[in-house]
Amino acid sequence: MAEVDEAEQTFDGADEVDPNLDLIKGYGGALVREKIVAAFSRQLVILVGDEKIVAKLGARGKLPVEVVPFGEALCTRELKGLGCRPVQRKVDGKTFVTDNGNHILDCGIDPIANPAAFERTVLAIPGVVGTGLFLGMAQTVIIEKGDTVEVRERSK
Repeated sequence: MAEVDEAEQTFDGADEVDPNLDLIKGYGGALVREKIVAAFSRQLVILVGDEKIVAKLGARGKLPVEVVPFGEALCTRELKGLGCRPVQRKVDGKTFVTDNGNHILDCGIDPIANPAAFERTVLAIPGVVGTGLFLGMAQTVIIEKGDTVEVRERSK
């Protein structure tokens, strides 16, 4: 990315999409890098199946939060205090390590009433690197519904 100023478009998937075209991403584990790429792009286009459409973010019950390993205990305690149910992500019995060298806490959550305020609160916890909330970033969401495709555009 250092060779160019910005990308014209980025195409990616999402784990949840709400009616405002806000997203939860990161079930695959690269949430901070994906957020950087999305912010680097003029247009973020999201491709999903209709099973990813939710009425409110958090409806599927999980929000990934990337944390520095040194701060994981503090982050876990603080996230619990916010009503989350954080569990360290493991793969094959081993702690999952992101491409940034961090850990992911998969937070059990209920649908989020105010995603922007919730994200600000989580990001204020020392040791939190990023969340899977992608708010106001997607301009277009393309939804596959069986044999049909629906295109939703963020209102400007």
